[in-house]
Amino acid sequence: MTTNTAPTRYGMTIPFMGVPLHEQRDWIVELADLGYTDVWSAESDGADGFTPLALASAWAPSLRLGTAIIPAFTRGPACLAQSVAGLADAAPGRFAFGIGTSSNVIVERWNGIPFEEPYRQVRDMVRFLRAAFTGEKVTGTFGSHEVSGFRLGVKPEVEPPILIAALREGMLRLAGREGDGAIINWLAADDVTSVAPIVHAAGSEAEGAASSAPKEIVARIFVAPTTDHDTVVGIGRRVIASYLNVPVYAAFHEWLGRGDELGEMWRLWKDGDRAGATAAIPESLVDELIVNGSPAECRDHIARYQANGVTTAALAILPLGVDQRQAIRDLAPT
Repeated sequence: MTTNTAPTRYGMTIPFMGVPLHEQRDWIVELADLGYTDVWSAESDGADGFTPLALASAWAPSLRLGTAIIPAFTRGPACLAQSVAGLADAAPGRFAFGIGTSSNVIVERWNGIPFEEPYRQVRDMVRFLRAAFTGEKVTGTFGSHEVSGFRLGVKPEVEPPILIAALREGMLRLAGREGDGAIINWLAADDVTSVAPIVHAAGSEAEGAASSAPKEIVARIFVAPTTDHDTVVGIGRRVIASYLNVPVYAAFHEWLGRGDELGEMWRLWKDGDRAGATAAIPESLVDELIVNGSPAECRDHIARYQANGVTTAALAILPLGVDQRQAIRDLAPT
């Protein structure tokens, strides 16, 4: 078990799938009423990462807002700084900015941007944002960008914490050393004990154990609150295959020690046998990576993540035939 003095938080991923964004106000307000502390957005092929949070900031002023994550490649430095500062200015003290590499699929295939030196790109964009938040002019090379004389016109009243999406050791150490914590994703509850200590150790080394602020560990946890286990396994295998064959996630799970467990799936996928690869995913792994079962069983499983070092659970409901509105009620911390 990993000890950490960061406060425990319990959030939900927004926006909700299949519901028009303008119709989600009552959903967001209910999250606050149910005891959720946070809402977290993502950014891939749906709404951008900032708009749902801007709406939530006005609809439910008690909720903290977070991005999990914004890609480090897909916005220029000045544009990114403006977006982050704008939301921080709209919700002072209630916004946590999560940034990460994203993947070659989103960056390269969908946005036409070379997915090169991802570690450097994330590190340098974090450094650029820190410099921009001072309100001083910024000049220099940041990842793949040259910045000359940029000054951020909106200096956040409260500088938002920067959380770094991390999978393997290099990024985990960066999250502890230069970030305010890490965002972790697509891992089992027991895997948290392998990743969280690396973040805390890097933070202690950078600042001194006595003075280092506690690092936040945010986990996106995929949840299907249903007892229809056959459906969870069937659809869950397809969802897992779509992620764990992306190179960054494949490397992550190999690093976690699942090379033998997933080797057949990877081999078949590379051979073009998508159906065979999907069927080769062990049922036990579906149950580890996708929280499922009755609401009580789901809450117990989520609690295991927290016991192992997650300070902020950011739930993401998978639409496996469940009523999303009822699910947020069933999974509520209160």
